[in-house]
Amino acid sequence: MDSNARRARIQAMLTTGPTPISASQIAKKLRVSRQTVVGDVALLRAEGEPIVATLKGYEYEAQYTHKAIIVCRHFPNDTADELTRIVNAGGTIVDAEVSHPLYGQLKGMLQIKTVADVNLFVGKLKEQQGHLLSELTDGVHTHTVAYETPAQLTAIQTTLREAGYLYE
Repeated sequence: MDSNARRARIQAMLTTGPTPISASQIAKKLRVSRQTVVGDVALLRAEGEPIVATLKGYEYEAQYTHKAIIVCRHFPNDTADELTRIVNAGGTIVDAEVSHPLYGQLKGMLQIKTVADVNLFVGKLKEQQGHLLSELTDGVHTHTVAYETPAQLTAIQTTLREAGYLYE
């Protein structure tokens, strides 16, 4: 299979699959290395395909009706509570972003929609002994949050305010 055909197959997997798919899973199905898939996805993105890498794997970027940017500040050990509050209020955490003095805007795509997603994120953070982007900025960060109704946005802001996480 040539590289163009392989990239077409990757696109097909991402558009027809019900859930995100990891580079390793794609590589296994296509009988190529994981790095080949990573390179192919990078080329697809360079061509304008709105593919995002999430905790669960690659997927096409979701289109949301309503989105808001919320500024938060908290300690790393409050992360699970912050994320859980957002999803329990009806939000999807699309990303986390910080303003870094050297690199400018740094963004991590999250696509956290459920408490199970929160647990997966926090579990991988601990397992990999990772660091949050917000650790670079003394806890200050933004989230793009998707929601369906204005009442959900109000509920998200209220619960974050009550916890002391909403930066105002």
